[in-house]
Amino acid sequence: EVQLVQSGGGSVQAGGSLTLSCAASGFTFDVDTVGWFRQAPGKEREGVSCITPSDGFIYYADSVKGRFTISSDSAKKTVYLQMNNLKPEDTAVYYCAADLALGSTVRGMGVMPTASMDYWGKGTPVTVSS
Repeated sequence: EVQLVQSGGGSVQAGGSLTLSCAASGFTFDVDTVGWFRQAPGKEREGVSCITPSDGFIYYADSVKGRFTISSDSAKKTVYLQMNNLKPEDTAVYYCAADLALGSTVRGMGVMPTASMDYWGKGTPVTVSS
């Protein structure tokens, strides 16, 4: 059974930090690209960052570049999203997702698609207060 189990998140004041984790099981972790997405109330889902563990490809959306860091631990089959200098506009439910084609799609398009991922986590809320 494929699972993406998310942990982390919570509430923090602006300027603070949080780390999200996404633990994968049931598929070939290193081959897939794992991405973080977020959806704020009343807004469309957006791609935040993704990583392909097999070749180290990493992408960040402009809105988080320089503040968020994505990493992976292949032994633990876990992807992390370290979020620093958080802003109120980062408030959203954060989802991790895995997809075999995501990395190549991002490399070709320059942005993260937000639909048709192979697997999704259940989401974890992040609230940043001003």
